[in-house]
Amino acid sequence: MYPPELVKPMREDLTAVGFKELHTVEDVTAAMTEKGTTLVVVNSVCGCAAANARPAVRLSLQNAKTPENLTTVFAGVDREATEEARSHMAPFPPSSPSIALFKDGELVHMLERHHIEGRPAEIIADNLIEAYNEFC
Repeated sequence: MYPPELVKPMREDLTAVGFKELHTVEDVTAAMTEKGTTLVVVNSVCGCAAANARPAVRLSLQNAKTPENLTTVFAGVDREATEEARSHMAPFPPSSPSIALFKDGELVHMLERHHIEGRPAEIIADNLIEAYNEFC
């Protein structure tokens, strides 16, 4: 587990733009039963989360169509919540960071770490925007 003071600014990268943190299994279960579209970001302390994933997610929200529900779990911090969120992302293996879009609780778009690592935030944002335009 990472110290709270270490992850605080990483959490705030997403909560500052409207993301709701999911800290428990119950939080994740409630988020997965929401109607409409739900974006789940598996946040992490790694460099590709800081340089690619979080900036890409923030950029993607400048689109006309965006998910109705913005949520995040933090790998290595909220262990049970992260495991529960990942269980909804099957058949994709666990990866951090990752970004999943759900529609009425069904997974409709997934970006794994290998789609994020080494790619510019703008390219990742474009990928998310295409998914928003299709599903939101």
